[in-house]
Formats: sequence, C-alpha cells, structure tokens
Amino acid sequence: MGGGIPSADPNPAANNPGHTQAFRVDDPYGDGATYRAGAAPVPSGPRLGWRDLLAGIVMRPSETFLQMRDYPVWGPALIVTMVYGMLALFGFDAARSDVIGSTLSTAIPSILITGVVFVVGGLILGAVTHTLARQLGGDGSWQPTVGLSMLIMSLTDAPRLLFAAFLGGDNGFVQILGWLTWVLAGLLMTSMVRKSHDLPWVKALGASAIELLGLLSLLKLGTF
Repeated sequence: MGGGIPSADPNPAANNPGHTQAFRVDDPYGDGATYRAGAAPVPSGPRLGWRDLLAGIVMRPSETFLQMRDYPVWGPALIVTMVYGMLALFGFDAARSDVIGSTLSTAIPSILITGVVFVVGGLILGAVTHTLARQLGGDGSWQPTVGLSMLIMSLTDAPRLLFAAFLGGDNGFVQILGWLTWVLAGLLMTSMVRKSHDLPWVKALGASAIELLGLLSLLKLGTF
C-alpha cells in the first residue's frame, strides 16, 4: 500500500462536536504575579547622594520622589531635622530671649533637647502620614515616606526660620512667608505621597492632612 499509516489521535473525541480540547496559556506576568493597572514603575537610576537628594526635593521634586520611593533616607533626614530643630528655637521670640540671656551650660542642653523633640515629632508625623496612605490604598514603604516627610518639613520651613531669627515671629513679612512655605510643604508632601504610594492627588492630600495641620499648629501658628 502506498503512503504511511496515519498516527492515531490520542484524544479522538476532542475535536468532535460537543467536546472541548483542553489547552494551557502561560501567565505573561510571571509565576503567580498579578498585574495591577496603574502600578508605579520600578524607579530607575542609582540611589541619590545627600546633596542630590536635598537639591532634588527643591528643584525637581517629582522625579526625586519617584526615584527615592524605595530607598531609606535616614541619614539626611535625621541630621537635617536635628539641625533644623536646634535652630528652630531661635524662631520663637520668647525662647530666643531666654537662650540668649542664659549661660552657655544652660543654653546648650536646651538647644539639643529642642532638636531631639523635633526629630521625634517628625518621626511621629511621618509615621501617621504613611499609615494613612496605606489605609487609602497606597503601596509605598514606611522608611522612605517617613524620611522624606521629615526632609520636606525641615527644608520648607527654613526660609521662615531664617527671617524669624532676626525679625521675630510677629513680623508681618515673616508671617506671610510662613503661610507661603506651609503651602509649599503641602504641595511637596502631597507629591511625595503620590509618588511613593502610587495614589491620586486627592488621596495623597488626605494622607498628608494630619501632618500638615500639625506643622501649621506647631511651627506656624505658634510663632504668630
């Protein structure tokens, strides 16, 4: 007989009417990984040094927050906040007068204690912001969120503090500058939470609300 013998179909019923042939489609997103629409991309580029980090928060905040969303920034955050806290004592009229009029042995402990208080306060406020962001659906890490929020708090209030140390907190220009820097802190904080936790603007602002109100009452209204 001419021609080869056709091979038998191992599942002859699979292609007949009323039957379905089983087949498998591999997961294109990896082993058990679930694709999330709108998920933030993995940050590109190396970890920023402290100079580039501080300059980036002011000059290019959006790109900086996105790039640093997975990197802890404890070193710059603790040092900058500690220095800011020690200098913040001179932004309050009564406290500045007490420090200037006291002896060196009394003034130094007061300045150091104030710096520590600001560091602890920044840690607490940053932790509250992170917790609210996670409850609102955010997916960011707590260390970058807390560290970046401390840097935002310190850097944005530095201009007001500089003028308050010389002109006093009751000065009209200092008060206007305080409100402007608080608005700037709100914009940067919202942008940071949005990039770090992949949240829309409204939820990012909501997560930052308690910290912003805390900064307003402690740093701004306390000097007005």
